[in-house]
Amino acid sequence: MAKKDSYEERAEALLEPIVAANGCEIYDVEYVKEGGNWYLRAFIDKADGVSIVDCENVSRAFSEKLDEADFIPDAYTLEVSSPGLGRALKKDRHLEKSLGDEVEVKTYKPIDRQKEFIGVLKAYDKDTVTIETEKDSETKDMVFAKSDIAIIRLTLDF
Repeated sequence: MAKKDSYEERAEALLEPIVAANGCEIYDVEYVKEGGNWYLRAFIDKADGVSIVDCENVSRAFSEKLDEADFIPDAYTLEVSSPGLGRALKKDRHLEKSLGDEVEVKTYKPIDRQKEFIGVLKAYDKDTVTIETEKDSETKDMVFAKSDIAIIRLTLDF
């Protein structure tokens, strides 16, 4: 297991009882390097939305547990936040909760000369994601290999 994956897994295990005690759930945990700096990001969620107070309470308790466990030798910045309205759907559990919702799929390489697609998330399995698109009042299902998807996220409808 890669160092990054190990850190994310251990951080998620420390975070689980903290978010539960605060009436939240873990959406995602990521350990990433950006611009020469490391970040440990915890995204939390709950049915009626995450408040700044939720983020603050989870962050304080999580920071204490991380200091006690001290398993990440690199200096890093801890961030706790909501995944946001246009949240990325990275894991199968995210896709499951979003079936029937409108999503935006961006691919690494063009498909029919386009890299961005919007449609309703209809299905997924371990290898593919299917969305229903509409063009010129005609609907069709598009099936994408997960390996071809750069990002899939909920669309923002204003």
